[in-house]
Amino acid sequence: MNLDTVRTFVAAADAGRFQEAAAELAVTQQAVSKRIAALERSLGVRLFTRTPRGAELTIDGQAFLPHARELLRVAERAAASVRTGRRPLRVDIIASRGAASGLMRAFHHAHPEVELDVLMLFDIETAVAAIRSGEIDASFRAVAAPGRPLPEDIESVRVLDEPLQLLTGPAHALAGARSVPLAELAGHRIWMPGIVPGTEWAAYYEDLVAEFGLTIEATGPNFGSDALLDTVADTPALATFMGEHTRLVWPAGHGLRRIPVTDPTPVYPHSLLWHRDNPHPALAALRAHLATTAAAPGAAGTWSPEWVRPY
Repeated sequence: MNLDTVRTFVAAADAGRFQEAAAELAVTQQAVSKRIAALERSLGVRLFTRTPRGAELTIDGQAFLPHARELLRVAERAAASVRTGRRPLRVDIIASRGAASGLMRAFHHAHPEVELDVLMLFDIETAVAAIRSGEIDASFRAVAAPGRPLPEDIESVRVLDEPLQLLTGPAHALAGARSVPLAELAGHRIWMPGIVPGTEWAAYYEDLVAEFGLTIEATGPNFGSDALLDTVADTPALATFMGEHTRLVWPAGHGLRRIPVTDPTPVYPHSLLWHRDNPHPALAALRAHLATTAAAPGAAGTWSPEWVRPY
């Protein structure tokens, strides 16, 4: 159904005369007549009856009018949703408690005038597809995993290297350490049930294991962070990795310890992804904000996989 014919129908219904509708739409009266006739043919009904006073709606025209108005409202909302500068900036942060969430909170604090929609998508393929389709404007990811280069129309910049920390319960052998060299973790059981094969974080931890001979177990169902913390607190033989910027709260009785890992410090590389042709002005503001607030990646004494983009 042609929206111009629907718009013309509504204008004529409101005006009661084709001539007045033509003036409102800045077209000829003949154009109005042709559009109304085309709409009537597509619907298979008469919408107006000509009278000495002008044009009156038929019963079918009266029935169609509220739906025609709704069609125009929906069309306007659809156009506004992609109109540059008039819709929220849509950003994927993967998870609500992670580092990307903190980066976006800081951006919101610095730029409260920017309207935001925050989403949480699971894997990088879904995020890239959403960027390319325009569903979202940007995504925080670790890129690019081996054998999975980004499409040419997707840009990325590394914005944060997040140090990993060892999380242990109070009875763990390393619980009293102020820091622990990465090599000393060999032989300790590190439990991470949230690692999902095929994700970029799975590729990251696979390289970490291969490089330093660690034992990372991803066995068992993933019941979420609260269950993970309960198990680590109660099991002296288990520890887990946690990002330095991950925001978690646990009961005081758990006695959990967050221990820096050193020599080298493994860092999880967060990058911002976006479409190179995306004109949203708030996207440029976000990139500028991250460029001035995030520490330079690749610092001395840190480790990340070779496939991670350096900047």
